[in-house]
Amino acid sequence: MSRGRAPVERLLDACAAGGVSLEPSTAGRMVALLDRMAMEPQNLTAIDLHEDGIDRHLVDSLVALVLAVVRTADAIVDLGSGGGFPGVPLAMASPECAVTLVESERSKADWLIRATGDLPNVRVVGERTETLATTERERWPVATARALAPLPVLVELAAPLVAVGGTLVAWRGPRDAAEEDRAAVACAQLGWEPGPVTAVTPFAGADRHLHEFRKVAPTRNRYPRRPGRASKRPLA
Repeated sequence: MSRGRAPVERLLDACAAGGVSLEPSTAGRMVALLDRMAMEPQNLTAIDLHEDGIDRHLVDSLVALVLAVVRTADAIVDLGSGGGFPGVPLAMASPECAVTLVESERSKADWLIRATGDLPNVRVVGERTETLATTERERWPVATARALAPLPVLVELAAPLVAVGGTLVAWRGPRDAAEEDRAAVACAQLGWEPGPVTAVTPFAGADRHLHEFRKVAPTRNRYPRRPGRASKRPLA
């Protein structure tokens, strides 16, 4: 993981270059998280943690702190958290923010519980987003999602969870005009309004964009549809 320099130093420098401030002690805890992941018997990520984990997991997660809506949030729901990104690094960087990690795969949810046991601002929910939305509707001011689903599907999954006035932040790669147009069609049915798209470069060669969607009206009670429906039959 070192690539000729200490991992913590690499992380701090990369964050600073992207306009993100991080305490050295916090950076150390994040690097330790990667070390714990590397020792897990289950495959939590397709990325080589020793070579690319700092850039492609940690910095790629923390880059969202350039957005004021994320940086100042007092509560975040992270959809499809997987191995913990972006939710866990964001929780470590912002201990005053209550972060709910939603992961339906039981083995990954169990990992998240173990990995965040010493983070009092983290809660792990081991169920689908559709199920959570039936009991905790329109509760969160901010939702995050990285590599979970295409934008038209993602806006539907997030809509019942985000409060009016709140924001969904979606990590995407190169911009896709057709996908964005389909997402706009879905947004009109769900209470969203497409917001700004911010280009970010968390690591060399990255072509990343943070898409914001603003919740401008309540989501109709017909949403969420039953689990899996949004992916099988997207609104657009």
